[in-house]
Amino acid sequence: MDISLRWLNQYLSPADVTVEIVDDILTKAGMPIEGLSAGLDGDTIIDVEVTSNRGDCLGHLGIAREIAAAQYADKPRELVIPELKDLPLGPPIGDELTLENQVPDKCPLFTARLIRNVKVGPSPKWLREAIESFGQRSINNVVDVTNYITLELGNPCHVFDHAKLAGGSLIVRPATKDEIVNTLYAGEHTLTESDIVVADAKGPQSLAGVIGGHDSQVDESTTTVVFEMATWDPVTVRNTGRKLQIRTDAAFRFERGIDPRSIDYAARRAVQLICETTGGELAEGVLSQGVPLPEDTIITLRPDRCDRILGIPTAPQEIAKLLNALSFTTTIDNDGILQCTIPPFRSHDVTREIDLIEEVARARSLDVIPIQKTLPITAREPQESERAMSTITKTLTGLGFFETITFSFTSPKLGKIFQRAGTDLVAVDDDRRKAEPTLRPSVLLGLLGCRHTNQSARAQLPGGIRLYEVAQRFAQDAGTTNSNEQRVLAMLMDVNFTGKKPKHDDLQKAIRTMRGSIDALVTATFGTNAQTIITPAKPEHQGFNLEAHATISVTADGQTIPIGSFGLISDQARKAHDLDHPLVGAELILAPMIDAYPPISRAERLPEFPGIDRDLSLIVDESVRWDQIESAADGLDLDRCVGHELLDIFRGKQLGEGKKSVTVRLHFRDEARTLRHEEVDPQIELFATKAKADLGAQIRT
Repeated sequence: MDISLRWLNQYLSPADVTVEIVDDILTKAGMPIEGLSAGLDGDTIIDVEVTSNRGDCLGHLGIAREIAAAQYADKPRELVIPELKDLPLGPPIGDELTLENQVPDKCPLFTARLIRNVKVGPSPKWLREAIESFGQRSINNVVDVTNYITLELGNPCHVFDHAKLAGGSLIVRPATKDEIVNTLYAGEHTLTESDIVVADAKGPQSLAGVIGGHDSQVDESTTTVVFEMATWDPVTVRNTGRKLQIRTDAAFRFERGIDPRSIDYAARRAVQLICETTGGELAEGVLSQGVPLPEDTIITLRPDRCDRILGIPTAPQEIAKLLNALSFTTTIDNDGILQCTIPPFRSHDVTREIDLIEEVARARSLDVIPIQKTLPITAREPQESERAMSTITKTLTGLGFFETITFSFTSPKLGKIFQRAGTDLVAVDDDRRKAEPTLRPSVLLGLLGCRHTNQSARAQLPGGIRLYEVAQRFAQDAGTTNSNEQRVLAMLMDVNFTGKKPKHDDLQKAIRTMRGSIDALVTATFGTNAQTIITPAKPEHQGFNLEAHATISVTADGQTIPIGSFGLISDQARKAHDLDHPLVGAELILAPMIDAYPPISRAERLPEFPGIDRDLSLIVDESVRWDQIESAADGLDLDRCVGHELLDIFRGKQLGEGKKSVTVRLHFRDEARTLRHEEVDPQIELFATKAKADLGAQIRT
């Protein structure tokens, strides 16, 4: 923010502030000086670093307020606020102008004043020099006043030639699709419904909060001026300016927030200067539309809290003096607690007690805050969420996975492959991301890109490369702007095989290996009593193979919790990343895994008597799943059966086309004695009968 030293002194008494004093005060108040340059007639232009939350300091009066409030300066100074004069009034404004604000949510307050009989011409010397000090070109006395007010108070404003407004009306409304606005110096621009315009009866006359229109500009032929001052939604102004690539001083200030309560003084100050420089006559009344003005905010400040935060004592009376100097109207109640009324120009960034404490620190000078040479540290156990993540990463590292960190953006073409049903892709409207403007809908996209890099480098590992990443995936609910963002764990592993292409068994082995890795993660987070449920299902997106995909759930404490899915990466996804090698991928939602941590473990005594294991090979159709076999075994509640597991899957010509042999191992034990084989035989026969009836199985001998 450029500040004229000569101009700055107009608002201070005594008006003797030097560059050195400004540098000292503002630097200690948290706004250092970035540079100095020569102004007109011996003036100095000071470049002040103003943070984005201090929109009130984007004008000379705001900077002067900071200097006047500095209690540690070489001598006290007072803030001199320009006085307003009562102007003679002409006929009512309503006789010649109407106003309609159709978007009070985007324009909380729009005001219009009318000045008749103006004589537009060159600005007086003082106004012209003030404008030209900042490298701006003096245009005429009316336009120069609007620029002067922006630099003085930080309130952007605009003027229209009343004769050029069709129908004598101002309408604040959304632009229509493909509507065109002809701006003052940025040419014509095609608008969308998300843009806001100030229009007359025929069309747009300015782009709200960004730039004025060419067709209604004030020139030497103007005799009646419509003066406009408003406040706009910062996000709307920022989005429109970035989209159209228009940067203006007005937009810069509106993006940081203008409180509607500041408009009345600034507008009256502006029309007073216009009348003085043009000889115009102000019409009676003001056209104003929007939402009701916000009420004053009162924040309680506890002196003892202030002392603890700053590390130095400050008396309540001193705190009140400092805050009052910054225009925070402050009183002290009977308990010594301060009640602070927030001025309108600070309503955007001072909302809590801690914000007021920061103001006290700045007013006293940040230099007085003690800096400790050492900081006391209390060692504590890591949070459960951090311990859970540590356990997850250690488990994956032990399983041979390498962690990756990849970029969150991708191209729309790749994003659509992993776009989940019922969601839309999330994209940014930013020229810097022309090739990859889409936030990735799946973290597997990053892993596939990383795998391609390894392929290009011909990197190899025994058993294949395994990668994982913990990151966010992004989407929004279809047809809405509702965010659907999740933190997930993505895993990717090679299908290990020999020869030119993998066999069916190679693919099955890779899927089982990934399943084993998932089981290890479930055990590490949910505990040994949790059960992983794999359910074959069609994938939600095209990134997985349609015929080799399953959802993953965990049963623990009587609840079944979905945690993600896994399967073969589809040919489409591999080809899009130029990958030759078949891959297995998984994407697990982290939240339920972290919430379940620490895992619940249960210690049991070792069995005193030996058990009996029986293997049963079932010849079934390829379509029969392992979970169906498990359900058959569990549903029988076999006598003294303490568990079962998948031992092997065999395929061969001797079994027949479309058949496979699944070997199930069942465990039997009696806690009180040694079992006999003749006690187990009926249970095996019972299971075989059930498998024949429900699964169409044959018993392989």
